[in-house]
Amino acid sequence: MSNNKVAFVGGGNMTRAIAGGLIDSGFPPCDLLISEPAAARRKVLQHELPGCMITRRNDAVAGKAGQIVLAVKPQVLPQVCRELATTVQQSRPVVISIAAGVRSHDIESWLGGNIAVVRVMPNQPALIRKGVSGLYANEQTSDTQRALATEIIAAIGKVVQVSTEADIDTITAISGSGPAYFFLLIDMLIDAGIRLGLDAATAQTLAIETAKGASILADRENEPMKNLIDRVRSPGGTTAAALDSLEADSVRDIFASAITAARQRAVTMADQAHANQV
Repeated sequence: MSNNKVAFVGGGNMTRAIAGGLIDSGFPPCDLLISEPAAARRKVLQHELPGCMITRRNDAVAGKAGQIVLAVKPQVLPQVCRELATTVQQSRPVVISIAAGVRSHDIESWLGGNIAVVRVMPNQPALIRKGVSGLYANEQTSDTQRALATEIIAAIGKVVQVSTEADIDTITAISGSGPAYFFLLIDMLIDAGIRLGLDAATAQTLAIETAKGASILADRENEPMKNLIDRVRSPGGTTAAALDSLEADSVRDIFASAITAARQRAVTMADQAHANQV
């Protein structure tokens, strides 16, 4: 990445993860600027990210950076953007929002218009730099700005770029909410193991390590999931019995309905954020 300064508005866990990842990749701490209103959190940031500029004032960091990461809660984002509008209109940075359920058009409008806005949907594993993020850049964003934004977010894991903002709603349902689906599956495996006689510690180890190994294998093999399923599923075997039971209960339809519900909720949240701030 070029030596442009990166400002973070909001000093929560995701900011700590991104900033820490950038520093570990060789980005100079002195070029990372973080604003955080809570004194206790500023103290934590100063301890964990030595060399970074830490302040309580949003405008103190926003006016000095070529990239601004908006890492505040969606409900306060309109106010934060409007307070920064004059500064942003003068400095013309690329603005990267990781706020869920807020569309780039609304962010651009709150900032005064004609601003490069990149909307990002990270997920919880980003906190350990094992995340995957969806990224959409508006029409005002240049190729260079998009590349810089991608490199910043890549500090917390893989990045998938999309050309249509509506795809971010689907990404929210798949990967944004996705960790909870896997946590649920792990929890169900643990419960089943306990009901069938295993002690809780053994059931948990088996479930978590199986999930971990399966995900690594799926990534490395780079094959359709059907092929990997068929490797485990032998005719008349235990896996076939389990999968036949799941298919009889229409498990795919159940998951499809759940993910569709999550996507619709993401659309509704974005509509509400727009309506409430018109």
